[in-house]
Amino acid sequence: MLKKSVVTLSFLLAAVAAQAQTSPAKKELVARILKLQQPAIESMARGLVEQPAAELLSNAGAALPARIAKEKQDAVAKEIQGDVQKYLDEAVPLVQTRAVRLAPTTIGALLEEKFTEDELKQVVSIIESPVYTKFQRMGDDMQKALVEKLLAETRGTIEPKVRSLEQTVARRLGVTSTPQASGAGGGAAPRAPAKPAAK
Repeated sequence: MLKKSVVTLSFLLAAVAAQAQTSPAKKELVARILKLQQPAIESMARGLVEQPAAELLSNAGAALPARIAKEKQDAVAKEIQGDVQKYLDEAVPLVQTRAVRLAPTTIGALLEEKFTEDELKQVVSIIESPVYTKFQRMGDDMQKALVEKLLAETRGTIEPKVRSLEQTVARRLGVTSTPQASGAGGGAAPRAPAKPAAK
């Protein structure tokens, strides 16, 4: 009799635990967090779309002087920028919408699985905190301050390494001289991350 009661109690506790994991209150908290995080989700999606566009622009900029007559370079550069902007205008909203749509079944599912209802309440209170909002707004300023100092302190060490790498790659490609290495400033120095392309 006692054994049967223990088994029944175990089933009841398991049922209560399962219900607690997917309670309506918990789902509501997760939905609230996802709503609060929507700008970050959209920003991540934008970054995914912009990364290949930025690489393409960089590669096109490097190839332009060698492939296009000098008098036509500005016009071709503007056309390429227009093509990239058209791609961004079409792709960014598409990927952002899909990311927001997928968030409940990916991020939301993880939040429901890994956090208790009380923890989710704490997460909401942190995200909604004015101090946290202020901290997030300072993100760009903090990154800029660090990057500027980092570049200033590592440029002398990194520039010769970049020039050496450029020369090594040029030799492997059968190029006898690299225009970048012969310029006034030498090789490409580490740069601050590019700002996202304007929409």
